[in-house]
Amino acid sequence: MKDGSAFLNDNAQRIIDGMIGNAERLRIAVARGPLGECLIDAGAKAAGGVEAGLHMAEAAMGGLGSVSVCMDRASRKWPLTVEVRSSQPVLACLGSQYAGWNLSSQGYFAMGSGPARALARVEPLFEALSYRDTASSAVLVLETAEPPPQAIVEKVGKATGLPTEKLTFLYAPTQSVAGSVQIVARALEVALHKTNDLKFPLENVVDGIGTAPIPAPHPDFLTAMGRTNDAIIYGGSVQLFVKGSSKDARELAEQLPSRASRDHGHPFAEVFKRFKGDFYAIDPLLFSPAEVIVTAIETGDTFRAGERDLQMLERSLG
Repeated sequence: MKDGSAFLNDNAQRIIDGMIGNAERLRIAVARGPLGECLIDAGAKAAGGVEAGLHMAEAAMGGLGSVSVCMDRASRKWPLTVEVRSSQPVLACLGSQYAGWNLSSQGYFAMGSGPARALARVEPLFEALSYRDTASSAVLVLETAEPPPQAIVEKVGKATGLPTEKLTFLYAPTQSVAGSVQIVARALEVALHKTNDLKFPLENVVDGIGTAPIPAPHPDFLTAMGRTNDAIIYGGSVQLFVKGSSKDARELAEQLPSRASRDHGHPFAEVFKRFKGDFYAIDPLLFSPAEVIVTAIETGDTFRAGERDLQMLERSLG
């Protein structure tokens, strides 16, 4: 897409405006920070909920994805499932939703996701994405229990080229319901990120849909993080529609599922502890959905690989 034509931040701003107008119903808290920035608590001190998490996920995708919940009767203990789909999956997932912006200052740390990233373009990932957003306001989603300090707000304002009063920070911790929902709504995104790591041409990915079970939140961060990761690693399903040869589609399907990782087969919390909390020591191939379907739209062939592990889900999700 041409620069600015996806309206990622404009789309997200409309979602934000809707959330603000329905703050009481969504059980979220809206405030203005010391630099005029808009702060939306969707699950830290505010109660939030499933609906707030769905709005967070759609805002994170820059309005280029549809996120909903459904019931999966095949998963007896955890039937509540999030479904995410996009006809612009690369831009929605990698250009916006991916949590790739490292934001830290004096003890505060958060990974920023959302369309503000496509304005700032400070991450190496954008070397593979030619799109640059244009907007008069920006939205950033943070997986954290605290609003960003002034230094972070100023950093985001400088990187996006916008005054701080035009910035919105939407946040919720992993331990909250909304936080859990917006994290497992990244089932499609992790598949796209691994697709890029596998050097499959991103321009050949034309459509995508993903599902993952919604785990119960947990007050312990490590447990909550383990559950949300396992929901995708052992319970996530993704279908990609791609251009190109059947051979390329088959190879992508075979390499995408999480079972390709050496760390597969253990709850994520255990893996995290084994590596002493060092994310970068964990095999990156683990961060992908359990099962994948890849359809080659130019040949009509479909390839399937991996499978969901319901026993591991029950072990991890409780």
